[in-house]
Amino acid sequence: MGLSKTNRRLRIRRRIRKISSGTETRPRLSVFRSNKEIYAQLIDDVNGKTLAAASSRDKDIDAKGTKSEVANAVGKAIADKAKKAGIETVAFDRGGNLYHGRVKSLAEGAREAGLKF
Repeated sequence: MGLSKTNRRLRIRRRIRKISSGTETRPRLSVFRSNKEIYAQLIDDVNGKTLAAASSRDKDIDAKGTKSEVANAVGKAIADKAKKAGIETVAFDRGGNLYHGRVKSLAEGAREAGLKF
Protein backbone atom coordinates (compact mmCIF):
# COMPACT_ATOMS: atom_id res chain seq x y z
CA MET A 1 0.00 0.00 0.00
CA GLY A 2 1.23 3.52 -0.79
CA LEU A 3 1.92 6.38 1.55
CA SER A 4 -0.84 8.55 2.93
CA LYS A 5 -1.06 12.13 1.76
CA THR A 6 0.48 13.54 4.95
CA ASN A 7 3.31 10.99 5.04
CA ARG A 8 4.12 11.74 1.40
CA ARG A 9 4.19 15.48 2.13
CA LEU A 10 6.43 15.02 5.16
CA ARG A 11 8.83 12.86 3.15
CA ILE A 12 9.05 15.54 0.44
CA ARG A 13 9.49 18.20 3.13
CA ARG A 14 12.47 16.36 4.64
CA ARG A 15 14.02 15.96 1.20
CA ILE A 16 13.68 19.70 0.51
CA ARG A 17 15.08 20.68 3.93
CA LYS A 18 18.17 18.50 3.41
CA ILE A 19 19.20 20.75 0.52
CA SER A 20 17.83 24.21 1.29
CA SER A 21 19.09 26.29 4.17
CA GLY A 22 18.69 29.97 4.92
CA THR A 23 21.38 32.47 5.84
CA GLU A 24 21.14 36.05 7.04
CA THR A 25 21.71 37.48 3.56
CA ARG A 26 19.61 34.82 1.75
CA PRO A 27 16.98 33.51 4.17
CA ARG A 28 14.60 30.65 3.53
CA LEU A 29 11.03 31.64 2.61
CA SER A 30 9.04 28.90 4.35
CA VAL A 31 5.38 28.41 3.44
CA PHE A 32 2.81 26.63 5.60
CA ARG A 33 -0.62 26.03 4.16
CA SER A 34 -3.56 24.93 6.28
CA ASN A 35 -7.09 24.35 5.01
CA LYS A 36 -8.17 27.91 5.87
CA GLU A 37 -5.04 30.04 6.21
CA ILE A 38 -1.57 30.44 4.69
CA TYR A 39 1.60 31.53 6.49
CA ALA A 40 5.03 32.64 5.26
CA GLN A 41 8.26 33.18 7.20
CA LEU A 42 11.76 34.36 6.36
CA ILE A 43 14.08 32.15 8.39
CA ASP A 44 17.81 32.42 9.06
CA ASP A 45 18.74 28.78 9.73
CA VAL A 46 22.34 29.56 10.71
CA ASN A 47 21.30 31.66 13.72
CA GLY A 48 17.91 29.98 14.17
CA LYS A 49 15.90 33.20 13.89
CA THR A 50 12.76 34.28 12.07
CA LEU A 51 13.50 37.56 10.30
CA ALA A 52 9.97 38.37 9.10
CA ALA A 53 6.58 36.70 8.97
CA ALA A 54 3.23 37.27 7.30
CA SER A 55 -0.01 35.34 7.28
CA SER A 56 -3.57 35.55 6.06
CA ARG A 57 -4.59 36.18 9.66
CA ASP A 58 -2.73 39.51 9.86
CA LYS A 59 -4.92 42.59 10.25
CA ASP A 60 -3.23 44.51 7.39
CA ILE A 61 -4.00 41.75 4.85
CA ASP A 62 -7.38 41.93 3.15
CA ALA A 63 -8.85 38.46 3.66
CA LYS A 64 -11.63 38.99 1.11
CA GLY A 65 -11.76 37.00 -2.11
CA THR A 66 -10.60 33.52 -2.97
CA LYS A 67 -7.89 31.68 -1.06
CA SER A 68 -5.48 32.18 -3.99
CA GLU A 69 -6.07 35.95 -3.96
CA VAL A 70 -5.40 36.03 -0.21
CA ALA A 71 -2.22 33.97 -0.72
CA ASN A 72 -1.08 36.48 -3.36
CA ALA A 73 -1.62 39.31 -0.84
CA VAL A 74 0.42 37.39 1.77
CA GLY A 75 3.24 37.01 -0.77
CA LYS A 76 3.25 40.76 -1.39
CA ALA A 77 3.22 41.44 2.36
CA ILE A 78 6.19 39.15 3.07
CA ALA A 79 8.10 40.76 0.19
CA ASP A 80 7.45 44.23 1.61
CA LYS A 81 8.66 43.13 5.05
CA ALA A 82 11.75 41.59 3.44
CA LYS A 83 12.52 44.84 1.61
CA LYS A 84 12.27 46.76 4.90
CA ALA A 85 14.70 44.26 6.46
CA GLY A 86 17.11 44.73 3.52
CA ILE A 87 16.57 41.30 1.96
CA GLU A 88 16.32 40.92 -1.81
CA THR A 89 16.86 37.20 -2.52
CA VAL A 90 15.45 34.17 -0.73
CA ALA A 91 15.48 30.38 -0.98
CA PHE A 92 11.90 29.17 -1.51
CA ASP A 93 10.71 26.32 0.72
CA ARG A 94 7.27 25.09 -0.31
CA GLY A 95 7.01 22.89 2.78
CA GLY A 96 6.29 19.65 0.95
CA ASN A 97 3.29 21.08 -0.86
CA LEU A 98 3.03 21.00 -4.63
CA TYR A 99 4.03 24.22 -6.41
CA HIS A 100 0.45 24.74 -7.43
CA GLY A 101 -2.58 26.73 -6.35
CA ARG A 102 -2.12 28.81 -3.21
CA VAL A 103 1.61 28.09 -2.84
CA LYS A 104 2.22 29.20 -6.42
CA SER A 105 0.04 32.27 -5.90
CA LEU A 106 2.04 33.27 -2.80
CA ALA A 107 5.31 32.89 -4.73
CA GLU A 108 4.00 34.97 -7.63
CA GLY A 109 2.85 37.70 -5.24
CA ALA A 110 6.29 37.81 -3.63
CA ARG A 111 7.94 38.01 -7.07
CA GLU A 112 5.59 40.81 -8.16
CA ALA A 113 6.60 42.82 -5.09
CA GLY A 114 10.30 42.46 -6.00
CA LEU A 115 11.58 39.41 -4.14
CA LYS A 116 14.00 37.20 -6.08
CA PHE A 117 14.23 33.41 -5.83
